[in-house]
Amino acid sequence: MNNDDPILHVPGSRREIPPERRLIFALDVPEPAQARAWVERLEDRLGFFKVGLELFTAGWWPVVEDITSRGREVMLDLKFHDIPETVYRAVRRLREHGVSLATVHGQDRAMLQAAAEAAKGDLRVLAVTVLTSIGEEELRAAGWAGTAEELVLKRAGLALEAGCAGVVASPREVWVLRRQWGEDFLIVTPGIRPAVAVGAAGSDDQQRTATAAAAIAAGADHLVVGRPIRDAADPPAAAAALQKEIAAAVEGVRS
Repeated sequence: MNNDDPILHVPGSRREIPPERRLIFALDVPEPAQARAWVERLEDRLGFFKVGLELFTAGWWPVVEDITSRGREVMLDLKFHDIPETVYRAVRRLREHGVSLATVHGQDRAMLQAAAEAAKGDLRVLAVTVLTSIGEEELRAAGWAGTAEELVLKRAGLALEAGCAGVVASPREVWVLRRQWGEDFLIVTPGIRPAVAVGAAGSDDQQRTATAAAAIAAGADHLVVGRPIRDAADPPAAAAALQKEIAAAVEGVRS
């Protein structure tokens, strides 16, 4: 990434979020016991954990409640996509279990509105714009003639008009989302990689990635990170290093 890259030059969110809550660790493991071990290992450093489909179907609500009972927050990443009434009822059930963030696919305004109306209290709904595993070639195959950025903007607009609290978007679109829609919504960003890994070839299934510093500088509020912490020789130290990078980027935005 060079100094001409716009992701480095757009002011980020001024929202006050504690540093330990900006970084969300993705519990992408198959068994509840493994998830519990990771939470215990990282909870001194992190205040937010993501539970996805695989882990949730393995452990159901006890997995979520084990995290929230420890005073930590949960992003439940189930990416609901169904008729509006079904999504409304599903999101309403999340309120009973202390979930902080819930994801819904961002294609349909009525579905998004139903999800937003069902969310109460501390539960906030995020619209998933375009998965980070999808690139321009996949969008063409699916019949989308525009760019990934254009589709992200379109879906983000639907989500905000529907009353969602924010969106999930790759770090490559954060800057343009802030430019188009302002500061008054959350942007949660997966696809965060160490600087040496961004743009490198390999087995990573995420195509639209960036560093933590670049994503925060562009305007991201929360960063979802899994493999760079999980696969590190010292995961707590890797989390601490990412938090230090985030804090420096936040301070840079403010100055």
